[in-house]
Amino acid sequence: MAIGEICNREVVIAEKALSVREAAHLMRNHHVGDLVVVEERGGRKHPVGIVTDRDIVVEVVVPGVNPEALTVVDIMEAELATVRENEGVFEALRYMRSKGVRRMPVVDGDGGLVGIVTLDDLLSLLAEEMAELAKLVSHERQREATART
Repeated sequence: MAIGEICNREVVIAEKALSVREAAHLMRNHHVGDLVVVEERGGRKHPVGIVTDRDIVVEVVVPGVNPEALTVVDIMEAELATVRENEGVFEALRYMRSKGVRRMPVVDGDGGLVGIVTLDDLLSLLAEEMAELAKLVSHERQREATART
């Protein structure tokens, strides 16, 4: 299954000039733990970074920095890991693990933002798959028991 089939296509985004305080408000209002920082290229939004609620705590709250004095660019991860929408789920999971990230923007062939995938999304998918396998095993046992009595 391609990651583009399961990713969340409703991504909360931020422009590079957004203050950290405004970013925190966006996260709170949309009930998300991250914002994808984008820039416009050719009329499309391209991800250039990601800011998480943890980034805000570690980089702004703990050191006591004024959140109005910083923009999302000041605290976002310098190296952004993205995954193409046609990559498989397990390939995306392996890539997330190798990069040590829990969230990754999903992009099209031109690098345009199409969605985001999170560790929570993948855990939910895998839990559903495991539940289906468990049902299969249970059904198979019942079928065999009925056939042999």
